[in-house]
Amino acid sequence: MAGDAPKASANGINEADLAKVPLVEEEIRTDGATAQAFQELAKGESTATALENQLSAMEAKIEELLVQAERDQNAVQKLQNENGLSDKATEKGPEERKNDG
Repeated sequence: MAGDAPKASANGINEADLAKVPLVEEEIRTDGATAQAFQELAKGESTATALENQLSAMEAKIEELLVQAERDQNAVQKLQNENGLSDKATEKGPEERKNDG
């Protein structure tokens, strides 16, 4: 069947090769989309890293504040014990303390 043989165009490219051209264009578009996806992924990774760093810094600050609050609470408790004050006396408001004295 001679009619089934690929036909060459005027510039020597056969029709079967020409039929592949849209596939090549599609691959280029896919590669471009893939490259863009990787760029967006890299940007997302960068954003995630920055957020993790911020959260770590916030966590460290919270931990520091908790340690300081515990120190302050211990110092207040120590002063109360040294002065013979009970927890009940420190829980009263200014008006209640006036009435006691």
